[in-house]
Amino acid sequence: MPYYHGTGGVLAVAMMMSGTTLCIGKRFSTSKFWREVHDSRATWITYVGETARYLLAAPPSPLDKDHQVRCMYGNGLRPDVWFKFRERFNVPEVAEFFSSSEGVLNLINYSRGDYLATCVGSHGAILRFLYRNIFVPVLVDEASGAIARDPKTGFAYRQPYDKGGEIIVQVPDTKAFAGYYNNPEATMKKFERDVFKKGDLWYRSGDALRRTDDGKWLFLDRLGDTFRWKGENVSTAEVAEVLGKYPGVVEANVYGVQLPSHDGRAGCAAVYIDPSINHRFDFAGLLK
Repeated sequence: MPYYHGTGGVLAVAMMMSGTTLCIGKRFSTSKFWREVHDSRATWITYVGETARYLLAAPPSPLDKDHQVRCMYGNGLRPDVWFKFRERFNVPEVAEFFSSSEGVLNLINYSRGDYLATCVGSHGAILRFLYRNIFVPVLVDEASGAIARDPKTGFAYRQPYDKGGEIIVQVPDTKAFAGYYNNPEATMKKFERDVFKKGDLWYRSGDALRRTDDGKWLFLDRLGDTFRWKGENVSTAEVAEVLGKYPGVVEANVYGVQLPSHDGRAGCAAVYIDPSINHRFDFAGLLK
């Protein structure tokens, strides 16, 4: 991972400060990755969602399980990749985090089995109580991207955690967010005032998440990726997840396209099929 990225630079510095052995490759290579992991005898690897997909798309190799890795650390491991990667490469533990370099919404999920699999974070009873009025899902106007507000009160519509919405974070002042370099206008757009009461201040994450009753945080969509069709909101991430779980589908990228004489956008998907089974792929089954 590049050194300006959280899974590269931040992790590398943490390893060096703690005295943990650190093995650095010159660049990411799908064909050389497991050879480097094997030779270095690494017990942890770092990833982002895309690199996990690249490795899954590569032809099977004897090195797939010939390593000592017990845990992978990173972010963006989507549900349609999670189990496939774990089973094919025999990496039993996943440390998936949800954060950004400058953001104030930080989550971590250390998964050792199926219970927390596919989550981007986990809050137990104490954390759920402490963060009940700090990490809050709200309804967003999909057309404008603005937080939807009650026309009578002017305040936002708080959503149930199990339904989800864009996560906003209550902050004491604007200093809580490091901001964008030399761009105060973009920085201030990340804040929203008078959300639930006069004078309150919230940071907009730009991400839609939901939390189950037992504290599992699940990613729904990136704000702006959702589109409307026939009066309903469509989550590109959720549709891509369903397509990606179909046998033979390596990756699915979902987006909305405009059609003449129609409001909203119709769903469209670019699907990459495993070349080794392309000639016998069940297109009728996928359509059904």
